[in-house]
Amino acid sequence: MQSSFLTGIDHVQLAAPPGSEPELRAFYCGVLGMTESPKPPALAARGGCWFVAAGGAVQLHLGIETGFRPARKAHPGLRVRDIADYAERLASRGAPITWDDTLPGHRRFSTRDPAGNRLEFLQADQPDQPDQPDQR
Repeated sequence: MQSSFLTGIDHVQLAAPPGSEPELRAFYCGVLGMTESPKPPALAARGGCWFVAAGGAVQLHLGIETGFRPARKAHPGLRVRDIADYAERLASRGAPITWDDTLPGHRRFSTRDPAGNRLEFLQADQPDQPDQPDQR
């Protein structure tokens, strides 16, 4: 049996239109509660923003793309705790919330960032139940 060389996901990159960085910062920091992480100078020149949460275990990179169009289906699935409270936090800050009960053993909802990117948040129903990947 061959062992896997993969050890985890370093980050997820989403795209956004040129000039959207102020709105992205307001959303990812102010609404989602993430922290902006400085980009290395050579990459900062390209625009975009990097955000982290959970001590760096969750990293989302927003890259600038000319002619950007948000994906209709692709999205990161982010694990959360206290999902109802988190959904209330987002809604109280103006984020649209769409609940979805089609993944057995989990509660989940999605929202959209200012660029139109879909973000999914999920929590296992049972605390000792391992989180399962989205089965779509």
